[in-house]
Amino acid sequence: MEQTIDIQTPTGKIYKDRAIWVGTFLGGPLAAGYLIAENFKAFNEFNKAKKTWIYAIIVTVVVFGGVFLIPDNVKIPNQIIPLIYTAIAYYLVQHFQGQNISAHLDSGGKLFSWWRTIAVSLIGLAITIIPILGFALLSNETSNIGADTKTYGIMKHEIAFDKNNISEREVNKIADGFIKTTFFDEAVTKFVYDKKG
Repeated sequence: MEQTIDIQTPTGKIYKDRAIWVGTFLGGPLAAGYLIAENFKAFNEFNKAKKTWIYAIIVTVVVFGGVFLIPDNVKIPNQIIPLIYTAIAYYLVQHFQGQNISAHLDSGGKLFSWWRTIAVSLIGLAITIIPILGFALLSNETSNIGADTKTYGIMKHEIAFDKNNISEREVNKIADGFIKTTFFDEAVTKFVYDKKG
């Protein structure tokens, strides 16, 4: 008696782990979330796809919010943060989807094209960068309205002030007070914004 094994070819397309690596590096955590969620949908794991989106949004906020909190005097190579979140995304894909990706490909399943991966990456990058640039431009414009700055001491401690609200003489007196109380020390550069209440 002859036995036949019926192997069904998957109808959906997926992103291969290398495509997710490239897409994440180019497009950021949002692009990673989209690519990974699309794979979960192809594997009929819709609940995991929703969770992936939630995690991707949280990671995006944490990563790019954290970048703004890094002091200017701390020098981090430009590629280090994208490499870290890309490596984490790649590990998660291997851990949660590695077997499904292999099974999909072994049974003749198709992959999304590299063009689609690049397009998703660029869209993810744009969605992430546009609000950040808008915030940076708005905060820079509002901080420069009527503002002037003076530096003091070896460490170039900086006092920013609104020249329409407080005089330069008053700012110099405040700086003298900071120097006498050692708030303006020779260890860390301080930045202060003075404004009359």
